[in-house]
Amino acid sequence: MSDQPPADMNGLEWAARRGMGTLAEKMGFQWVEFTLERCVATMPVEGNTQPVGLLHGGAYVVLGESLGSMAANLHAGPGRLAVGVDINATHTRSATSGLVTGVCTPIHLGRSMTVHEIVCSDDQGRRCSTIRITNLIKDAPTR
Repeated sequence: MSDQPPADMNGLEWAARRGMGTLAEKMGFQWVEFTLERCVATMPVEGNTQPVGLLHGGAYVVLGESLGSMAANLHAGPGRLAVGVDINATHTRSATSGLVTGVCTPIHLGRSMTVHEIVCSDDQGRRCSTIRITNLIKDAPTR
């Protein structure tokens, strides 16, 4: 699949067709919105918890990395590949039920590097985690 959506396909259709990968699929991620300016996906709390019933901190990070990497790859364009080189997360609240929504917005979109912030909120709109990911953009390998 092309690194850019065809003219007759919106970003959300392209992202859904491309997929988020098997880990994100196992965790139940669902696309809501996908553009260069904003990417949104949801993840259920159920099935992604620690033994005490809280959403696992690593689940927030997987959601953030999935959103940030997909957004960076759309920005990278045809023949280019974005790969994560740094990620950090600050968890400020614990989700225990329902859905968590991740909203990814760019901080920096350069030729060789992108930085995105992903805010994860619970069903009540309360921020649970803030993730920042940096991606390096390079030429895609030839096969």
